[in-house]
Amino acid sequence: MDDLDTLLALLNSSPIVDGTPTDTLADDVAAGRWAKAHGGTGSHPEVDHLRQVRDHLQDLVRGSTDTSALATAIHGVHQIPELTPTGVTWTLVNADLPARITLEWARLQQTHPGRLRPCGNDECRLFLFDRSRANQARWCSMATCGNRLKARRHHNRTKSGDPTS
Repeated sequence: MDDLDTLLALLNSSPIVDGTPTDTLADDVAAGRWAKAHGGTGSHPEVDHLRQVRDHLQDLVRGSTDTSALATAIHGVHQIPELTPTGVTWTLVNADLPARITLEWARLQQTHPGRLRPCGNDECRLFLFDRSRANQARWCSMATCGNRLKARRHHNRTKSGDPTS
């Protein structure tokens, strides 16, 4: 699993299921397994930090906070250059799972601005990374959120008798 997949998995770890907000990281044991499955240690401090980073990243992607909230996630992280026959490679030092996820978010902000965003369905708490050429994806899933919203709009149009609204 790459860092983008891990970032999306973390952002999407507090979905609404059957109308009820859930948190797949609420249970310490389950959260530790999640962290290990995504390249972390699963330790209690790491899990606590992951929850904090997730909450800050969700707020950032929704536009309701600033980047200073992530300062603790990247504190002490640095890169060391190494010359190789083909050029220079960089090795991250002190980059635990919360730091790697934060750095992936920062990379996406630089290389693909605006493509990481919340689902366009106000009743959904999931996020998406728009890979479309036109950068116009709106929903976390066309099969669920997109279809529901389109069906709701169609129902409202036909109910009101206005086929153009």
